[in-house]
Amino acid sequence: MRGTCNRTRSPLAGSILVAPSLDAGLYEAIVVASAVVCGSGGLTGHMQSLCRGRGIPVLRVDEADLADLVGEAVLDLDSESIVVESGAGAGAGRGGAGRPSPADLGAACAVIADFQDIRTINSCGPEAKRVDCFFIREEFLCLAAALSPLDALDGGPAEAAAYGRALAERLCAFVEELLPGQRLVLRLLDLRSDHAASVTELAPVAVEPNPELGLHGARWLLGSTAYRDALHAVLDSLRERLGEAAGRVHLSVPFVNDAEEFAQLRKHLELPAGVPLSAFIETPAAVHATAEICAAGASELFVGVKDLVQFYLAADRGNHLVAESYRTRHPAVLDGLRRVVESARAAGTPVKVFSLGTDLAHYLAHVPTPDGYMMCTAELRELLLREYDKVTVVTGS
Repeated sequence: MRGTCNRTRSPLAGSILVAPSLDAGLYEAIVVASAVVCGSGGLTGHMQSLCRGRGIPVLRVDEADLADLVGEAVLDLDSESIVVESGAGAGAGRGGAGRPSPADLGAACAVIADFQDIRTINSCGPEAKRVDCFFIREEFLCLAAALSPLDALDGGPAEAAAYGRALAERLCAFVEELLPGQRLVLRLLDLRSDHAASVTELAPVAVEPNPELGLHGARWLLGSTAYRDALHAVLDSLRERLGEAAGRVHLSVPFVNDAEEFAQLRKHLELPAGVPLSAFIETPAAVHATAEICAAGASELFVGVKDLVQFYLAADRGNHLVAESYRTRHPAVLDGLRRVVESARAAGTPVKVFSLGTDLAHYLAHVPTPDGYMMCTAELRELLLREYDKVTVVTGS
């Protein structure tokens, strides 16, 4: 991969973005980049997950070497090396021998960042029908639409309602891209204080010593009446614009610990009885409370493996210095996945497990079969096209 190094933090389409670290303030520059080179960050940090979903490779190098990346550069993705001002070509593509097939995915869920990702998956030929839902984080909707959620929610009822209507407008565009039988799952706002600081201009943002374990997810949602009002504006706008099709948008609670918290949040949000609310299982406490969360009315479970790993192993997913300790196949992690799937199955609650592409075969062999797997767009597309491409070659079409 060859391109111009972009060190400006501003969007430069097709360039190689060079930055000391990735944060939400770089969103617009990231999504138009052909590749990213950074000096810090873990494989499953939020912005690196965004890159993975869009098929944008990320290479981490020593921060001291970033200063040398100017002008034209060639990235060799196989050797993870960079050559400055060289015409040498990149290495051969990575092989996929022995990897799982689309049939192993079950009712698959695509983790997306924009409606273009829905088009990408649904253009994958006949295997696209295996994808029954698309999952998006509210924060990514905000980034794509240049919305500042905390500023809006702190600005009074009118601002909160306008924020909700803006979200609904984006969601309507997503729903229009769905195939029959597909739905969209919105993970409710889960904005950590360190990420919030980079996208907030007016509202106060707490400075926390450890934002990952701080005031976000379900615990923040429980304290915000403004967010509840904004969410009702979302639901009202969806019903007004989509009619019955508004039921294709489902809601999911982030970072919930137990059944009591889940039930409190449903009550606090004052959701109508017909609106399904699923739960994200991403803490050890939630793993052990799976049966109770199902009994509390969770319509579905999504297992957030990336966060679950860091909390089980006390290894920050965004810190490359502890990358060797961050093990997505650790026995404790596999035991947690097993507990969730078995508890959900006993309760009759659908459950989907997130997997990195490199872990899927291992999970298939060591974890009871969930209802489906969640994967980022680029990795899921590669898997869906594998069988389709084989058919294309055989038939000569």
